[in-house]
Amino acid sequence: MAKSNRRGFLTTAPAAAVAVVAAGATAAGAQEAATGPSKARPKRRKAVKETHWPGREAPAETPLFSPVVTFGNMVYLSGIGAHFEGDVQAHTAHVLDEMKKNLEAVGSSMENVLKVNVYLNDLKDYKAMNEVFRGRFGNAPGVRTTIAAAGGIPGDSLVEIDCIAYV
Repeated sequence: MAKSNRRGFLTTAPAAAVAVVAAGATAAGAQEAATGPSKARPKRRKAVKETHWPGREAPAETPLFSPVVTFGNMVYLSGIGAHFEGDVQAHTAHVLDEMKKNLEAVGSSMENVLKVNVYLNDLKDYKAMNEVFRGRFGNAPGVRTTIAAAGGIPGDSLVEIDCIAYV
């Protein structure tokens, strides 16, 4: 058996790889020329970032963040809090209702949510928040992360929730 020469292999491998790719591209081009363009892969539309302000006008000044952003068929919702007196269950119900409205405003739904982040003011509210949260995202909910934010939630909300969904 001949002894392997790694250095020789490393110097010839890139040229061999280019030749293989070029041969494949030439074969694909020849096949397309003979049979017409392939319909297996539809052309993709270029995804465009769009900001949405459900239920209100966009602010005149440049905002700190947008409440809803879509990019192609993906939907990104900023954190939604509840800024009124109440317990964590009232805050959670309000936040989830607002989330549902924002998702539906851009053609999505709670069932289309892929990822949820829940930020609690206090981890001892975890069980009470879950009692309201359960079932709001259908029978196959997306993934979720829940944390207690050090220092609390801005605006004195007991819970803040953001998500990523699709249309």
